[in-house]
Amino acid sequence: MTELSLHERPRADALRLGFTAPAAEWVEAAPVGNGRTGAMVFGGRSGTRLQLNDSSVWSGTPSAGSLALDELIAGGAGPERLAEVRAAIDRGDYREAERLLYSFEGPWSQEFLPLGELVVTELPDARAAGSGDAGVAGSYARELDLDDAVVRERAGVDGSRTIRTVWASAPAGCVLVHLGYDVPTDITLELSTPLRLERTSAGSGAGAAAGEGAGDRSGAASLALGVRLPVDGAPLHEEQVAEPLVYRDERNAGAAAYDPYAAIAVAVRSDGVAAAAGTGIRLTGVRRALVAIATDSTGRRWWRGDGSDLAATGRPALIADTLQLAERAAATAPAELLAAHLDDVRPLLGASTLRIGARRAGLFDVARDVLHSDDDTLTATVLTQFGRYLLVAASRQGSPPANLQGIWNDRLRPPWSSNYTININTEMNYWAAESSGLGVCHGPLIDLIDRLSVTGAETARRLYGTRGWVAHHNTDPWGYSLPVGAGHGNPSWAIWMMGGLWLTDHLWQHWRYSLDERFLRKRAWPVLVGAAEFALDWLVDDAHPADGSDGAGDGTRGLRTVPSTSPENLFRGPDGHAESLAQSSTMDIALIRALFGRVTEAAGVLGLEHPVLAEIAEALPRLVGFAATADGRLREWGADLVEVDPDHRHMSQMIAVYPLGLIDPATTPELAKAAVATLDRRGPGAMGWSWAWKIALRARLGDGETARELLREASTPFERDHRRLAPVDGSEWGGLLPNLFSTHPPVQLDGNFGFAAAVRELVLGTAEGAVRLLPALPEAWSDGELLGARLPGALAVDLRWAGGQPVEVVVRRLAEASPRVVEVELRGRRMRVPLDAGETVLDLSALVPATAGVR
Repeated sequence: MTELSLHERPRADALRLGFTAPAAEWVEAAPVGNGRTGAMVFGGRSGTRLQLNDSSVWSGTPSAGSLALDELIAGGAGPERLAEVRAAIDRGDYREAERLLYSFEGPWSQEFLPLGELVVTELPDARAAGSGDAGVAGSYARELDLDDAVVRERAGVDGSRTIRTVWASAPAGCVLVHLGYDVPTDITLELSTPLRLERTSAGSGAGAAAGEGAGDRSGAASLALGVRLPVDGAPLHEEQVAEPLVYRDERNAGAAAYDPYAAIAVAVRSDGVAAAAGTGIRLTGVRRALVAIATDSTGRRWWRGDGSDLAATGRPALIADTLQLAERAAATAPAELLAAHLDDVRPLLGASTLRIGARRAGLFDVARDVLHSDDDTLTATVLTQFGRYLLVAASRQGSPPANLQGIWNDRLRPPWSSNYTININTEMNYWAAESSGLGVCHGPLIDLIDRLSVTGAETARRLYGTRGWVAHHNTDPWGYSLPVGAGHGNPSWAIWMMGGLWLTDHLWQHWRYSLDERFLRKRAWPVLVGAAEFALDWLVDDAHPADGSDGAGDGTRGLRTVPSTSPENLFRGPDGHAESLAQSSTMDIALIRALFGRVTEAAGVLGLEHPVLAEIAEALPRLVGFAATADGRLREWGADLVEVDPDHRHMSQMIAVYPLGLIDPATTPELAKAAVATLDRRGPGAMGWSWAWKIALRARLGDGETARELLREASTPFERDHRRLAPVDGSEWGGLLPNLFSTHPPVQLDGNFGFAAAVRELVLGTAEGAVRLLPALPEAWSDGELLGARLPGALAVDLRWAGGQPVEVVVRRLAEASPRVVEVELRGRRMRVPLDAGETVLDLSALVPATAGVR
């Protein structure tokens, strides 16, 4: 069979994941995405199936949050009731405080929805059993190239051979499927949606409008579906909801100007004959075919600010634009499309690479070499690159950020709405963005933070009577900023006012890694100041809190946060009852302390004066200090309280260690010791995201051996029912699914993103300060290389090590403002190194003794 084009031949140095059978279910399919459209590629011996998502296809409307806030205020929530809540907590009446706080809980944030499915069937539908090398009857092979973002399939059926190649192109704005056969083949393409199909539209495949049954003898055809989206949705765990998805004709929710609508289009060019009819396309006598899939929605246009008020008359225009996008791609040569795709993704996927152990390049069977292998060096290598791959696929400028499932979801009611959970999960999605050279992929999250700073300002003012802006436990692309819970959500997670403060860490990280002063001034500064204003107004001035916390810790009149929770944990009250509401949780104080310091630093960099600076200077020394419990653990709340679940999956007080870096073995050794005791108490095991956090924390605290064991636990195959909502008490551990997706269970990709950050933290520390080489390298990971790593200060580092010791370190300054002298640290030894304008190759003799050998 003649090779189709260059995308048939993977690079010899590429990292590729292999599968020996088509996907029987969603968690065996291979993900591709361009930030706009995500597809799960199932493959097959006589066809393939692509489950489709669009990152902007959510339930809801832009005005839903504002309308919900009106209802809360009308129901009595507001600053006066907040004062009653605080008074109830001060006198220890937790039941009354909770009863009052339920009135602050709005409806749920919205759902990320599946959009469609494309089934490609090759006729006649002959199938052969068995597997083996491509080109042999009955053979099958599928692979995901993590360096080129391409899925390749080879299938042999009854002596004929099929080659399929799938990639999601950001330049083309489409998912592309290239089909090749060594004998003429008839094909059907069938497009469907699980949402409400409103209309179908067919084209000629060349951009000209055509009617039903359109096609042409040259083998071009196209069709599009117009899809209505629901205006409201409820999460899967809300079992009693009568209408989990509500459409406009069932409830006139939101402003009438916004029309919740989406479109999917498929265009094909082939060397056969093509015709579109209904929701399908029939191709006959095909040896070569290119299929282009495009998606769009009014939600994306609203997100981008270009035509968000499309009324019903705008639906044909949306469909036509989407159809045109697919037709334009299908009319382009496959090699040209692929070249543009590779030019786009290779600089991102190759910006920083990690190899632990001897192997990185090559084709690795997922089941044999990753899931059921004892070689955790390869597993760590694969999981790091896979996490980076998923971020590149799911988060690109112009579309909403990666959610709990990235950009992939096949369920109308996905777990936890597949939304943005901002008490750790959304933040974890982006922990590896800056440190692994993917700062450009950070953009969609920063756009969402901008939106929240606007919607959250109204919430802060009306709900709490404060300046600035606030966000809570969940949000969605509409910028939902209210507490969720629908009036019955447990306050341990629903009543948490620090979501916005944690999100500002991402603005700060983007600044520290880029030193882009324009970004700091124009984008970050206003949002940071608004968050600080909220924090200042949220703090309560009181010398004698009722729960026994120690004020500022120095005998002065302290500032406290109340109500305060430690997501999502509970403590034992005086009567033994499980309680959520306390004062001055360590997480609250860590976030406020970090934010205040950053606002002060940013003002100095920018040369700005602002009234908030004087308020911060007065408040900082009066904040509660970090402290240890009587048994030596890091306090979780302002007082020495006893947690209900000692093995709780959340470790909210540990945010002070990672990512904020306020507690560190070098600068705060006693608090670092208490942090280690906390991790020891929490123990191993959990779900994907919790494992990832524990690994990153152990890395910051210098414990590589425990981190390695945690990674080995986290990468075990998950072989139970992955769709069942497992208990959140940690009694059922997660693991990796057949396609390497992480699971809570069920699926949550925050663990995948988190592994990419945590593994790198073991090799090169990312905390502010010294360049920390191999800060927590496990002994078994004696050899490897980390290339193109980024550090705060706009620095890039190439690091190679052997025998557990660095053998080559190169540092590059990426900005004019990058430091000209850095301190380099290796296991307690330090040296200062001046940096050249280009590359600086470090002389390691002062750090690595001449007698150092393999450990």
